Formats: sequence, structure tokens, C-alpha cells
Amino acid sequence: MNFKYLLFILLITGFSSCIEKEEKPDAYGNFEAVEYMISPEVPGKIIYFNISEGQNLKKNSIVAVIDTTLLHTQKQLLRATIKATKSKLQNVKPQIAVLNEEKTYLLHEKVRLIKLKEGNAATQKQVDDLDSKIRVLDKKILATQSKVTDINKSILAQITPMKVRLRQVQEKIEKSKVINPIDGQVLSIFKRQGEVAGQGMPLYKIADLSTLELKAYITGLQLSHIKLNQEVTVLIDDTESTNKSYKGVISWISNKAEFTPKTIQTKEERVNLVYPIKIRVKNDGSMKIGMPGEVNF
Repeated sequence: MNFKYLLFILLITGFSSCIEKEEKPDAYGNFEAVEYMISPEVPGKIIYFNISEGQNLKKNSIVAVIDTTLLHTQKQLLRATIKATKSKLQNVKPQIAVLNEEKTYLLHEKVRLIKLKEGNAATQKQVDDLDSKIRVLDKKILATQSKVTDINKSILAQITPMKVRLRQVQEKIEKSKVINPIDGQVLSIFKRQGEVAGQGMPLYKIADLSTLELKAYITGLQLSHIKLNQEVTVLIDDTESTNKSYKGVISWISNKAEFTPKTIQTKEERVNLVYPIKIRVKNDGSMKIGMPGEVNF
């Protein structure tokens, strides 16, 4: 009798396990990561680039350097040209100083003539002629100042675009260093040290694998039962018969339906349209990009 009872218990337990095992998750999907394609901002030969796939890189670290020999040559040439052009600038002060000395002499001469005129030793015409010379000299001073100012403006106008070009070259030199934008792991490498990289041509691909997103698909009936920032349970395979469980948070819900991907099974097998969602999950290293996962709401 005890034997029959024990056998009955084992059968019931096995049957329950089978039912539990056959219970399907609420959604299926695959893990994704935000991937970055890192490219140089200036073209040229890669003179430093020493990373490997799977390597963890720190944010703001210098991972590559593009040859800037030509840029430095352009910089030196521009500086020399600017210096040579500046040497053409005219200094108006010495010229004005000479004219002012001449004017000072004429003013003293005018005072002397006025005294002589008072003693009838000079005529009014002599005084008037001297006044005329002083007025001509004043106009000459103004004309000299205006002429030198115009010449210098023209020279400075030539220097301005050269300074702009110099700043552009300096910016390119600074951008020759490829700075890693995030803490993450190198997924792929597309170039090697010594090769020539074009502007915008990717050198490597990197992603932050500390947090992954499970892109899963749900039905229209399930849509009304979930919301953003909702906590859910994410499952991945551990062994042939067990799963590993993680807490996840719904970070995105699509507002448009799409046809069920061929690789995805949904709770209702005959559903044609599904809504993609993304669930953010902390990664302990067990989850990999592209790995399948399951969700229970």
C-alpha cells in the first residue's frame, strides 16, 4: 500500500513538473547592446593604434593617432606667411612726427612775422602766406594718417583669413587623436596601425556590455498590461533543464505593430502582428549580444 502511494506521488510530481516545464514565457527575444562605430575625424596614416577585440577601454582614453606631419607643415607655412605680411604694416608715427616738427617751425615763424609786422618790418601778405602753408601742412598730416590707415587695413584684411586657416589646421591636429567615447568592450576592429584611414571610416566598434537590452515581442493583448519602467523577470538558459533569472526594466515600447520575426515565438502561435519592446538588464557577464532570452511579466 505504501509502495502504491509513493508511486502515485512520484507520478503526480512528474506530471506537475512537465506542466510547469511546458508553460511558455510571456515573450521571447534576443539581447542587444548600444554599439558605437568609432572613426577618425581627419584622414591619414594611422601611426598609433594598439587595441584588440575583447579589450575593455576606458572613456576618454586615446586609442589611435593619425599622422599630422603635413598639417604641421601647413601650420609652419601659415605662421611664416602671417609674420611676413605683418612686416608690411606701416608705422604712421615717424611720418607724422616729421610733419609736426615742420608745423611747429611754421607756427614759431608766424609769431616772429606778426612781431615784425607790428614794427612795419613785415607785411600782412607774408603772414597770410605762412597761414596758407600751415593749412596745407595740416591737410598733409590728415592725408598721411588716412593713407597709412588704409594700407594697414588692407594688410590686416589679408592676415585675417590666414589666422582662420591656422585655427582650422590646429583643430585638425587636435582631432588627429581618436578619443574613446565610452567605457566598454571592443567588439570588432576594422583597421590596423600603419594603414590609411579615411575621414569617417570606422576603426573599431565598441559597446558597453555592463547593461544589455533584450528586444522582445509581445501581442496586442499583452500591450495593455505593461508599461515603461515596469520590472519584469528575464530568463536565460543555464543548463539543459534550468534557467538563470534576472530582474529587468522595460525601457521602450513601440507604438507600431510589425510582423512577427521568423526567429521569434510568441505566446499565441498564430499571431501575425506583434509589438517590439526593450528590457534593460544588468549583465553579470552571462549575457552576450544576440543571445536569446525570455520574459515573464
